[in-house]
Amino acid sequence: MKIEGQSALVTGGASGLGEATARELARLGAKVAVLDRNLEQAKKVAADIGGTAFACDITDTASVEAALAAAAEAHGPARILMNVAGIGSAKRIVGKDGSAAPLEDFARVIQVNLIGTYNVSRLFAARCAKLEALDGGERGVMMFTASVAAFDGQVGQQAYSASKGGLVGMTLPMARDLAQHGIRVCTVAPGIFATPLLLELPEPVQQSLAASIPFPPRLGKPSEFAELACHIVTNGHLNGEVIRLDGALRMAPR
Repeated sequence: MKIEGQSALVTGGASGLGEATARELARLGAKVAVLDRNLEQAKKVAADIGGTAFACDITDTASVEAALAAAAEAHGPARILMNVAGIGSAKRIVGKDGSAAPLEDFARVIQVNLIGTYNVSRLFAARCAKLEALDGGERGVMMFTASVAAFDGQVGQQAYSASKGGLVGMTLPMARDLAQHGIRVCTVAPGIFATPLLLELPEPVQQSLAASIPFPPRLGKPSEFAELACHIVTNGHLNGEVIRLDGALRMAPR
Protein backbone atom coordinates (compact mmCIF):
# COMPACT_ATOMS: atom_id res chain seq x y z
CA MET A 1 0.00 0.00 0.00
CA LYS A 2 1.26 3.46 -0.84
CA ILE A 3 1.38 5.69 2.22
CA GLU A 4 1.01 8.98 0.40
CA GLY A 5 -2.51 10.32 0.64
CA GLN A 6 -3.75 7.65 3.04
CA SER A 7 -5.47 8.37 6.34
CA ALA A 8 -3.44 6.92 9.24
CA LEU A 9 -4.03 6.48 12.98
CA VAL A 10 -1.27 6.33 15.58
CA THR A 11 -2.14 5.42 19.16
CA GLY A 12 0.34 6.68 21.73
CA GLY A 13 1.41 9.18 19.09
CA ALA A 14 2.15 12.03 21.49
CA SER A 15 5.65 10.83 22.46
CA GLY A 16 8.38 8.23 22.03
CA LEU A 17 8.02 5.55 19.38
CA GLY A 18 4.48 6.66 18.59
CA GLU A 19 5.55 10.23 17.92
CA ALA A 20 8.39 9.06 15.68
CA THR A 21 5.95 6.89 13.74
CA ALA A 22 3.48 9.74 13.32
CA ARG A 23 6.26 11.98 12.05
CA GLU A 24 7.51 9.40 9.54
CA LEU A 25 4.01 8.72 8.22
CA ALA A 26 3.48 12.46 7.73
CA ARG A 27 6.86 12.80 6.01
CA LEU A 28 5.77 10.11 3.56
CA GLY A 29 2.57 11.94 2.78
CA ALA A 30 -0.05 10.35 5.05
CA LYS A 31 -2.83 12.30 6.73
CA VAL A 32 -2.05 11.48 10.36
CA ALA A 33 -4.36 11.45 13.37
CA VAL A 34 -2.40 11.41 16.64
CA LEU A 35 -4.39 9.52 19.27
CA ASP A 36 -3.30 9.78 22.89
CA ARG A 37 -4.57 10.29 26.42
CA ASN A 38 -2.26 13.32 26.63
CA LEU A 39 -4.23 15.56 24.28
CA GLU A 40 -2.10 18.64 24.90
CA GLN A 41 1.09 16.90 23.81
CA ALA A 42 -0.71 15.15 20.96
CA LYS A 43 -1.83 18.53 19.64
CA LYS A 44 1.77 19.77 19.66
CA VAL A 45 2.92 16.82 17.58
CA ALA A 46 -0.05 17.12 15.23
CA ALA A 47 0.55 20.83 14.69
CA ASP A 48 4.19 20.14 13.87
CA ILE A 49 3.39 17.49 11.24
CA GLY A 50 0.23 18.98 9.76
CA GLY A 51 -2.02 16.32 11.27
CA THR A 52 -4.82 16.25 13.80
CA ALA A 53 -4.99 15.14 17.43
CA PHE A 54 -7.74 13.42 19.38
CA ALA A 55 -8.02 12.30 22.98
CA CYS A 56 -8.16 8.51 23.13
CA ASP A 57 -8.15 5.96 25.95
CA ILE A 58 -7.59 2.65 24.16
CA THR A 59 -9.25 0.71 26.98
CA ASP A 60 -12.49 2.69 26.63
CA THR A 61 -14.63 1.66 23.66
CA ALA A 62 -16.60 4.91 23.59
CA SER A 63 -13.38 6.92 23.63
CA VAL A 64 -11.91 4.89 20.76
CA GLU A 65 -15.08 5.07 18.67
CA ALA A 66 -15.22 8.84 19.15
CA ALA A 67 -11.58 9.24 18.12
CA LEU A 68 -11.96 7.03 15.03
CA ALA A 69 -15.07 8.93 13.97
CA ALA A 70 -13.39 12.31 14.46
CA ALA A 71 -10.29 11.18 12.55
CA ALA A 72 -12.43 9.90 9.68
CA GLU A 73 -14.28 13.22 9.59
CA ALA A 74 -10.97 15.08 9.38
CA HIS A 75 -9.00 12.86 7.00
CA GLY A 76 -11.36 10.32 5.50
CA PRO A 77 -11.59 6.62 6.45
CA ALA A 78 -8.32 5.26 7.80
CA ARG A 79 -6.51 2.39 6.10
CA ILE A 80 -3.42 2.44 8.36
CA LEU A 81 -3.38 1.76 12.11
CA MET A 82 -0.22 1.93 14.19
CA ASN A 83 -0.85 0.53 17.69
CA VAL A 84 1.94 2.02 19.80
CA ALA A 85 0.20 3.02 23.04
CA GLY A 86 1.18 0.99 26.08
CA ILE A 87 2.48 1.04 29.64
CA GLY A 88 5.25 -0.70 31.54
CA SER A 89 5.50 -2.44 34.88
CA ALA A 90 8.13 -4.13 37.02
CA LYS A 91 7.06 -6.03 40.13
CA ARG A 92 8.41 -9.21 41.65
CA ILE A 93 5.80 -11.86 42.39
CA VAL A 94 6.96 -11.99 46.01
CA GLY A 95 8.13 -8.68 47.44
CA LYS A 96 10.96 -8.07 49.89
CA ASP A 97 8.41 -8.08 52.69
CA GLY A 98 7.14 -11.49 51.60
CA SER A 99 3.82 -10.22 50.26
CA ALA A 100 2.40 -11.28 46.91
CA ALA A 101 2.39 -8.84 44.02
CA PRO A 102 -0.93 -6.99 43.69
CA LEU A 103 -3.23 -8.59 41.13
CA GLU A 104 -4.48 -5.13 40.15
CA ASP A 105 -1.08 -4.22 38.69
CA PHE A 106 -0.99 -7.31 36.48
CA ALA A 107 -4.58 -6.73 35.34
CA ARG A 108 -3.92 -3.07 34.52
CA VAL A 109 -0.98 -3.85 32.24
CA ILE A 110 -2.91 -6.58 30.43
CA GLN A 111 -5.92 -4.27 30.12
CA VAL A 112 -3.91 -1.50 28.46
CA ASN A 113 -1.28 -3.31 26.39
CA LEU A 114 -3.21 -6.35 25.21
CA ILE A 115 -6.93 -5.68 25.57
CA GLY A 116 -6.53 -2.01 24.65
CA THR A 117 -4.66 -2.87 21.45
CA TYR A 118 -7.29 -5.47 20.56
CA ASN A 119 -10.03 -2.93 21.26
CA VAL A 120 -8.66 -0.35 18.83
CA SER A 121 -7.84 -3.00 16.24
CA ARG A 122 -11.29 -4.58 16.19
CA LEU A 123 -13.00 -1.21 15.80
CA PHE A 124 -10.56 -0.11 13.09
CA ALA A 125 -10.95 -3.42 11.24
CA ALA A 126 -14.75 -3.20 11.24
CA ARG A 127 -14.53 0.21 9.59
CA CYS A 128 -11.73 -0.76 7.21
CA ALA A 129 -13.49 -3.92 5.98
CA LYS A 130 -16.27 -1.75 4.53
CA LEU A 131 -13.91 0.28 2.35
CA GLU A 132 -13.43 -0.24 -1.35
CA ALA A 133 -10.50 -2.56 -2.07
CA LEU A 134 -7.30 -1.12 -3.51
CA ASP A 135 -5.18 -2.81 -6.18
CA GLY A 136 -4.60 -6.44 -5.24
CA GLY A 137 -7.63 -6.49 -2.95
CA GLU A 138 -5.95 -4.73 -0.04
CA ARG A 139 -8.07 -2.54 2.22
CA GLY A 140 -5.81 -1.78 5.16
CA VAL A 141 -2.88 -2.65 7.38
CA MET A 142 -2.27 -2.55 11.11
CA MET A 143 0.76 -2.93 13.34
CA PHE A 144 1.06 -4.05 16.95
CA THR A 145 3.95 -2.95 19.17
CA ALA A 146 5.25 -5.84 21.25
CA SER A 147 8.71 -6.03 22.86
CA VAL A 148 11.67 -8.36 23.15
CA ALA A 149 10.24 -8.92 26.64
CA ALA A 150 7.62 -11.08 24.93
CA PHE A 151 10.41 -13.62 24.34
CA ASP A 152 13.02 -13.02 27.04
CA GLY A 153 11.34 -11.08 29.81
CA GLN A 154 13.40 -10.17 32.84
CA VAL A 155 12.80 -10.63 36.56
CA GLY A 156 9.73 -8.65 37.58
CA GLN A 157 8.37 -8.35 34.04
CA GLN A 158 5.63 -10.96 34.31
CA ALA A 159 2.80 -8.54 33.53
CA TYR A 160 4.63 -6.66 30.79
CA SER A 161 5.95 -9.83 29.14
CA ALA A 162 2.54 -11.50 29.28
CA SER A 163 0.87 -8.48 27.68
CA LYS A 164 3.45 -8.26 24.89
CA GLY A 165 3.49 -12.03 24.45
CA GLY A 166 -0.26 -11.81 23.97
CA LEU A 167 0.24 -9.40 21.09
CA VAL A 168 2.75 -11.77 19.50
CA GLY A 169 0.29 -14.65 19.84
CA MET A 170 -2.55 -12.55 18.44
CA THR A 171 -0.68 -11.52 15.28
CA LEU A 172 -1.07 -14.59 13.08
CA PRO A 173 -4.66 -15.50 13.96
CA MET A 174 -5.76 -11.91 13.43
CA ALA A 175 -3.95 -11.79 10.08
CA ARG A 176 -5.70 -15.02 9.08
CA ASP A 177 -9.04 -13.74 10.33
CA LEU A 178 -8.78 -10.46 8.41
CA ALA A 179 -7.32 -11.94 5.23
CA GLN A 180 -10.82 -12.28 3.80
CA HIS A 181 -11.18 -8.49 4.16
CA GLY A 182 -7.79 -7.63 2.67
CA ILE A 183 -6.37 -6.28 5.94
CA ARG A 184 -2.79 -7.18 6.87
CA VAL A 185 -1.47 -7.48 10.44
CA CYS A 186 2.16 -7.41 11.62
CA THR A 187 3.96 -6.84 14.91
CA VAL A 188 7.25 -5.14 15.73
CA ALA A 189 9.08 -6.23 18.88
CA PRO A 190 11.58 -3.49 19.73
CA GLY A 191 14.55 -3.88 22.02
CA ILE A 192 16.07 -1.00 24.01
CA PHE A 193 15.24 2.32 22.37
CA ALA A 194 16.17 5.90 23.18
CA THR A 195 12.69 6.99 24.21
CA PRO A 196 12.14 10.02 26.48
CA LEU A 197 11.48 7.72 29.44
CA LEU A 198 14.73 5.80 28.98
CA LEU A 199 16.73 8.98 28.41
CA GLU A 200 15.73 10.11 31.91
CA LEU A 201 17.95 7.35 33.32
CA PRO A 202 21.47 8.28 34.51
CA GLU A 203 24.03 8.38 31.70
CA PRO A 204 26.06 5.43 33.08
CA VAL A 205 22.90 3.29 33.05
CA GLN A 206 22.17 4.29 29.46
CA GLN A 207 25.72 3.42 28.45
CA SER A 208 25.49 0.05 30.18
CA LEU A 209 22.24 -0.75 28.36
CA ALA A 210 23.73 0.28 25.03
CA ALA A 211 26.81 -1.87 25.63
CA SER A 212 24.60 -4.94 26.11
CA ILE A 213 23.44 -4.76 22.47
CA PRO A 214 25.67 -6.87 20.18
CA PHE A 215 25.56 -4.63 17.12
CA PRO A 216 25.23 -1.78 16.75
CA PRO A 217 26.25 -1.26 20.40
CA ARG A 218 23.91 1.66 20.98
CA LEU A 219 20.31 2.35 21.87
CA GLY A 220 17.79 2.00 19.08
CA LYS A 221 16.61 5.21 17.44
CA PRO A 222 12.86 5.90 17.43
CA SER A 223 13.26 6.82 13.76
CA GLU A 224 14.41 3.24 13.06
CA PHE A 225 11.25 1.87 14.63
CA ALA A 226 9.19 4.32 12.57
CA GLU A 227 10.93 3.33 9.35
CA LEU A 228 10.16 -0.35 9.94
CA ALA A 229 6.55 0.44 10.83
CA CYS A 230 6.14 2.30 7.55
CA HIS A 231 7.90 -0.44 5.59
CA ILE A 232 5.27 -2.88 6.83
CA VAL A 233 2.66 -0.66 5.20
CA THR A 234 4.42 -0.49 1.84
CA ASN A 235 5.52 -4.14 1.62
CA GLY A 236 2.34 -5.94 0.61
CA HIS A 237 3.66 -9.44 1.29
CA LEU A 238 4.43 -8.80 4.95
CA ASN A 239 1.55 -10.32 6.87
CA GLY A 240 1.10 -12.30 10.08
CA GLU A 241 4.75 -11.70 10.99
CA VAL A 242 6.51 -10.61 14.19
CA ILE A 243 9.76 -8.72 13.60
CA ARG A 244 12.35 -8.22 16.34
CA LEU A 245 14.14 -4.87 16.07
CA ASP A 246 16.87 -5.16 18.67
CA GLY A 247 20.42 -5.30 17.30
CA ALA A 248 20.56 -9.05 18.09
CA LEU A 249 19.92 -8.36 21.78
CA ARG A 250 18.78 -11.18 24.07
CA MET A 251 17.86 -9.92 27.50
CA ALA A 252 19.57 -11.34 30.58
CA PRO A 253 17.43 -12.51 33.52
CA ARG A 254 18.03 -9.20 35.32
